[in-house]
Amino acid sequence: MDRTPTTAPGPLDFREFAAARGRHLVRTAFLLTGGDAYLAEDLAQETLGRVYDRWRRISRLENPAGYTQTVLVNTFLSYRRRRSSSEHVTDTFADAPGTESDPALRVTLLRALAGLPAKDRAVVVLRFWEDRSVEETATALHLTASAVRSRSGRALARLRAELGADSLSELRS
Repeated sequence: MDRTPTTAPGPLDFREFAAARGRHLVRTAFLLTGGDAYLAEDLAQETLGRVYDRWRRISRLENPAGYTQTVLVNTFLSYRRRRSSSEHVTDTFADAPGTESDPALRVTLLRALAGLPAKDRAVVVLRFWEDRSVEETATALHLTASAVRSRSGRALARLRAELGADSLSELRS
């Protein structure tokens, strides 16, 4: 009987995964948090920590990146539930401006996203930023497909009212 040890996914595999997906997680978390770069980094780090704890099982999944996105969204939602009332939201951004053609529009969009309820914001980010289907978004957020459609419709209507329809069409192009 051959007793050669099999090589199971180890820390090196996780490091490669984290290096490849880390920036994407931070960008998604940045949108979920409404532009809070520091919180976005914290959420991405916490997400990677949770994934690392279960990496042997997660690495065998068909789509570990999708699973990690789901963990990120759940981490964000649980943070929103337990956030201390002593924290104060500010409208100043510590990041350097991006190279987008209209940084003012980006800041306005982030403020509008921050004004949405956490689950509605998560639906908008997953559906339109991550370009996930209704079914994928529903699975990630533990909602029904009809709840995702109604939340996204309500959130988009609120964004259109705040930003104007012209601003949203500029973002899609």
